[in-house]
Amino acid sequence: MNQLKLRNRRAKIVATLGPACETEKTIEELFLAGVDVFRLNFSHGSQEDHFKS
Repeated sequence: MNQLKLRNRRAKIVATLGPACETEKTIEELFLAGVDVFRLNFSHGSQEDHFKS
């Protein structure tokens, strides 16, 4: 029920994933905290770093 209430808001939360958020557990915690959309920023880092994401 709480998750439904969090998702039924007018504003959306967008999170940029980087090296600090590379584990599945961290991403799950962000989702449960209310993140609606995740994006990847490919402007920085190597190609190998991006494949990890």
